[in-house]
Amino acid sequence: MQELGIVLVRGIGSGAIYALIAMSLTIIYNTSTILNFAQGFWVVAAGGIAVSWLPAGVGVGGYVLGLLAVVAVIVALVSVQGVATLLPLRGGTGQHSWLVTTLAASVIIGALVERTLGSDSLNIPTVFGSFGVFGVQTSVLYLVAIAFAVVTFAALTLFYRRTDAGLAMQALRQDYDVARAAGIPARRLQIASFAIAGLILGLTGYLFGPILALSSTSGLNLVIGGFTVAIVGGLSSLKGAVLIGPLFGMATQAATTWIGADFQSAVVLGILVVVLLVVPQGLFGRPAARRV
Repeated sequence: MQELGIVLVRGIGSGAIYALIAMSLTIIYNTSTILNFAQGFWVVAAGGIAVSWLPAGVGVGGYVLGLLAVVAVIVALVSVQGVATLLPLRGGTGQHSWLVTTLAASVIIGALVERTLGSDSLNIPTVFGSFGVFGVQTSVLYLVAIAFAVVTFAALTLFYRRTDAGLAMQALRQDYDVARAAGIPARRLQIASFAIAGLILGLTGYLFGPILALSSTSGLNLVIGGFTVAIVGGLSSLKGAVLIGPLFGMATQAATTWIGADFQSAVVLGILVVVLLVVPQGLFGRPAARRV
């Protein structure tokens, strides 16, 4: 019963973090069909900046100020990456230069973190405590992650349905060429999607870095986990990300607890392969239309 409680709480909590990364992937993909493989490394970067700026034993006031500063920096940097990624694409997104750009960004971020902070896990300060689960102390951050994922999903849903910018982004997702012909500022909205993703990633790295054991190399695992959740849920579906994330987290946590950490990657890839064989567009995705 003790192990089951830990699997449920930590699995759902860590799955919520993967859902946040998946939603940030979806936001960019829906406006540009670009998969930003640097997403996980931006989470690491946020944690690295937090370690550099926050003193040990920081109070609530300093923690909140640090949060605002770190998130502002990450939003700015991800927006710059968006400009650099979109610039070679000129009038469309059919080219694949973004593969090189986003992979290069991930390598650069990982190298900078290792160069400045080393290769060990980052000891990120936090003001959140712990609570007991069947006698085992577990960080409150797991519960905060679940709440934050739900709030993020609700906020994005309202943004897409109730704002002009959100509706315009939806139009880009449905038909990029028609939306541009109608006068929608595609490039500005695409850069805005990078900024929104940066906001989510900055908050994720700063708030939940203490339970992610972030290091210069952990960005790859975060990318793989977020990408898997996004694909299984349906790459264009925010609902798919927020629903599949906790299930994915429980599956990987169960594998780590009862099979062994060495088999976690095998579980991740197995889930991805099975879903793609049965439902290629993901559980909540829509089949792609083909023009003839």
